[in-house]
Amino acid sequence: MEDNLIITEAQLRQFTERVFLAIGCSKTHAALATDVLLQADLRGIDSHGVARLSGYVRLWKKGRLNATPEIKVVHETATTATVDGDRGLGLIVAPFAMEIAIKKAAQFGSGWVAVRNSNHFGIAGYHALMAVKEDMIGYAMTNASPLVTPTFSKERMLGTNPMCYAFPAGQYPPVVIDMATSAAANGKLEIAQRTGSAIPNGWVQTAGGLPSTNAHELKQGGSLLPLGGDRQHGSHKGFGLSATVDILSAVLSGANYGPWAPPFVAYLEPHPNPVGEGLGHFVGAMRADGFRPIAVFKEHMDNWIGRFKNAEPIDANQPVIIPGEPERLAEAQRKANGIPLNKLVWDDLKMLADELKINHP
Repeated sequence: MEDNLIITEAQLRQFTERVFLAIGCSKTHAALATDVLLQADLRGIDSHGVARLSGYVRLWKKGRLNATPEIKVVHETATTATVDGDRGLGLIVAPFAMEIAIKKAAQFGSGWVAVRNSNHFGIAGYHALMAVKEDMIGYAMTNASPLVTPTFSKERMLGTNPMCYAFPAGQYPPVVIDMATSAAANGKLEIAQRTGSAIPNGWVQTAGGLPSTNAHELKQGGSLLPLGGDRQHGSHKGFGLSATVDILSAVLSGANYGPWAPPFVAYLEPHPNPVGEGLGHFVGAMRADGFRPIAVFKEHMDNWIGRFKNAEPIDANQPVIIPGEPERLAEAQRKANGIPLNKLVWDDLKMLADELKINHP
């Protein structure tokens, strides 16, 4: 069982901002980067919150992350753009890109922005939900460190490559479909490692391509599997989704793709012969009222949500869950009761505080 400690949102926010300020981020960037990370912790996506904080600091120490980037548009049409993140925090670069997409959508109905030369961008849902606030449909994806093998291979070629769609509704909260295209996110393996738990079959394979339930398998040369796990359960579909993310995020933008994508961990060096610059993202926004009046769309979204929520369950104790619902419930609970942090994460934050000479959380 995990040994968790509780910290309030305000305390964790203050500490995280201090960390980003300590590595040279501006106050505006530190606040935004903190907001992205805390949204992950609040929404119960613990693998992408402050557990990642020391990883960003290590990348900065290695010179692979620029704390004061000059983010700029390098190519543009009326409805599209390509952004160069100048090796900045993806936590900053992706919102910059989404703001552009939203402005283009407001004027032309949709906006699409590809990003290169960036870093890990946190949870995709944060960026997609920026569009929902403007009554738009949001879309966000990113490629990532190569840890996932294609179907029928034993070579790491793709990242967990998450994608997110977010749809505004009326009386109900937004529908948020935020998922990795691998069978499991690497962060879930990290959580299992901290708790000493085995992982389900279908998440990873050994270096030789055999099934494994060892949460430490990646450290021994193994790989994550695509969504579906194996060919019989549709791993070729997961491979196809992951490939789509990689192409839109990196091939389209000029970032590194496939096995050339730089690793998140600082102790592994990037590929010696890169095919692009940094990691890539792809974000988009579409005006729902470009298709039908927004009030009518929201009315039917509510009808869709209500009908699915009331679908006849197999077990009366387990109703159907709408995409995004568990995260919304976790956020409400954690805002009220505090954010649980695994003791290993807590200790990591304390070491980070000592290293940067800031107050402990």
